[in-house]
Amino acid sequence: MAFSGAMQTSFLIPAFNEEKFVARAVGSVQRSAAGCGLAAWEVIVCDNASTDRTAAVACEAGATVVQEAHRQIARARNAAAAASSGRRLIWLDADAILTPEVLASTVQAFDSGRVCGGGAHVVLEGVELDWFSRSAMNSWNWVARNFRLAAGSYFFAVREGWEQTGGFDESVYAGEELGFALSLKKWGRARGLEFRVLPHAVPSSARKIRQYTFFETFRQVLLCAWPGNRARRDRCAYWYERRETSGG
Repeated sequence: MAFSGAMQTSFLIPAFNEEKFVARAVGSVQRSAAGCGLAAWEVIVCDNASTDRTAAVACEAGATVVQEAHRQIARARNAAAAASSGRRLIWLDADAILTPEVLASTVQAFDSGRVCGGGAHVVLEGVELDWFSRSAMNSWNWVARNFRLAAGSYFFAVREGWEQTGGFDESVYAGEELGFALSLKKWGRARGLEFRVLPHAVPSSARKIRQYTFFETFRQVLLCAWPGNRARRDRCAYWYERRETSGG
């Protein structure tokens, strides 16, 4: 499987009530794409039933906006991809920032023709992390690097892989990126392609650290570990409710 530099790349941003962050995310894509010299690319924001100005702000920032009425992150990710035309798909969370370094490494991975998809390390911005949060982030990065998994904040894949695996699992309301990573890795192995976790980090908002206590976060982790709970949105409120803080 060979990729051409002229082949269109689609940047896909799922968003629910992200009027404070979405323009920043779109702008980071635009600057990084220009800096890497991408010849043909698009930015698609999937507005996932927002009640604020997310769609308008994204449009004003230069993105194409599509709608997904059912509040589910997996559906929003898939809807953005379905509306895209690129053979290279890159998902970025609306509160994350794409850097030229990360995009250049992603393009290099695609250009190699040996990669089916991948992700990057996670780093939280704008707050000094407590011991638990710092340990959790470092532990995740270790797991992602050694077991080749990707966080939803930054995930890339060849379009064929997304289409033929079914993409993000719409039967769950959390952890859909892990299921897709596993299915994409299996799909890639059958074709001699690897799932690559880049040695660079994608900065994301630390709002969850500000919005939730240690015990609330720990409780949510336990809930999602219980069989069947990820299929219920009310059991995954950590990813669906939005508490207002000064940091967004």
